[in-house]
Amino acid sequence: MTTVEILLFASLFGRVNTSRLISLSPIDLTIIVLYFCLVLGLGFYIRKFAKTGEDFFIAGREMTAWIAGLSFISANLGSLEMMGYAAATYQYGILIAHAYWIAAIPAILFLALVMLPFYYICKTHSVPGYLQLRYGTGARSLSAVSFAVMTILMSGINMYSMAVIMKVILGWNIHFSIWVSSVTVAIYVMAGGLLSAIFTEVLQFMLIWLGCLVIPVAGLIETGGWAGLVRRISENFPGQDFTHMWRTLGSFSGNPMGVHWTGIAFGWGLAISFGYWTTDFLVVQRVMAAKDLRSAQMGTIIGSFFKMLVPLIVILPGLLALGVLPFKLVPETMVNTPGAHTYNEALPLMLARYCGPGLLGLGVTALIAGFMSGMAGNVSAFATVWTYDIYKPLLRKQASDQHYLSMGRWCSLLGVVASIGTAYLVMNFSSIIVYAQAVFVFFIVPMFGTVVLGMMWKRTTPSAGFWGLLAGILVSLLLWLWVKLDPSAVRYVAFSSNAKDMAENVYRAMWSLIANVVVTVVVTMFTKPKPDEELQGLVYGLTALPTMGDLPIFKRPTIWAGAVAIAFVVLNILFW
Repeated sequence: MTTVEILLFASLFGRVNTSRLISLSPIDLTIIVLYFCLVLGLGFYIRKFAKTGEDFFIAGREMTAWIAGLSFISANLGSLEMMGYAAATYQYGILIAHAYWIAAIPAILFLALVMLPFYYICKTHSVPGYLQLRYGTGARSLSAVSFAVMTILMSGINMYSMAVIMKVILGWNIHFSIWVSSVTVAIYVMAGGLLSAIFTEVLQFMLIWLGCLVIPVAGLIETGGWAGLVRRISENFPGQDFTHMWRTLGSFSGNPMGVHWTGIAFGWGLAISFGYWTTDFLVVQRVMAAKDLRSAQMGTIIGSFFKMLVPLIVILPGLLALGVLPFKLVPETMVNTPGAHTYNEALPLMLARYCGPGLLGLGVTALIAGFMSGMAGNVSAFATVWTYDIYKPLLRKQASDQHYLSMGRWCSLLGVVASIGTAYLVMNFSSIIVYAQAVFVFFIVPMFGTVVLGMMWKRTTPSAGFWGLLAGILVSLLLWLWVKLDPSAVRYVAFSSNAKDMAENVYRAMWSLIANVVVTVVVTMFTKPKPDEELQGLVYGLTALPTMGDLPIFKRPTIWAGAVAIAFVVLNILFW
């Protein structure tokens, strides 16, 4: 499609906005169009390899550790990750780096060493599939429905984020941007399923790093390095500490987020982090596609290493926006204010500032890649859960593999269409990451308590699994509604009237997990557990796990996990 054709098509949805920050050169447009052509071509090429349900939903379980690991982290490195956390960094400073370290690395290593053996050995297509084996139909159905709703709500973030990119960089109409991107994702995911998504995500991972590294490098040169950036931020925002991670967390009023270290450690570092990384099938699905258990574990550990480096291309742009922008950004709720730029525009604004012809095209392509990665991940996960955990067990139990394959392809399209509608919900939150955290706390946090108790405690009963999961979801929803209807209630939910949106989210996550665990334990004590023979391969103590002691030391997952853990501790000390 030529530039003229693109603009003509855009006119069907509204005029192109000519008041953009920067114009794209022909080479920039060429790079972007070539990317779209490459992604679509890859999807159609891989289609011929996705002939069965196993190929479409689990990529045939043939991925190497490196492919699985890069796809694992790329599925998380979407527009939410890039634009959302850059926006949140502008709001709360380097505290947002906790999302990459305390709220990621321990949970990812726990997934690799503790939970993946169960997921992989039982050959489940999804986390709800594990809950079916461990608890039965009730817990599985509830988790599948809640997860399907969550993936659609999260897909809306990718839609809206892409529209923001087009607004700031390209000047395109928001509706045109949403439809072009969504149609592209729908085509290649319907064609190749998870197999297509995984290979595209590896490509996108490379593009994201190539395109976005320009910003921190050029920005630190302009500001005179880290020390110069810290000085500029303190001059622009006197009296506020945006550049320390732990030092300001001794009180609720000492940091921009209004949070105490307990919220970071237990709400973000335990409830949200472990909930997301160990039970969100969007990311777990990638490493479960590995060719064997060791490859799955090593892929996860490889992903954790790259996760620690992501702040270079996400947190630093947000900090640079604090230091170099001559104007203040505003919440998304003020998006219609004339001349205003919102928090969500922090990363695109930095891209426009530092990238010239060619580099700008590469940078925009990187952001498009991030959008495509996140969108494709949500859509493929939605298709898997809908087909295997809702449609097959509840609507049509007996059908051919080709029927389920067809259902997976068509509900991928349904997921894209539904996501377009949810994109507009994001405008009701201060930033896209606040929206995302709210959604995670509703659905992901309770699932972690249910899954981990089922894995670690054989006494946990099927009834307890269902009621504990439901209790966690309801507590999260009710606390959120309480604060929405009465903002002063945040002092009870988050222990401080100074708590901002993000602080309220992390403490609400903690309460949700507590409710989940308490109800699960109480119901367990009054109901009958499954016999031990039905729990073989599902619970620690009743499962013969494969040993890797015969492997050379440098090939053992535990050794590399230890190396990642050491690097994690060093980073937290450096930015204390």
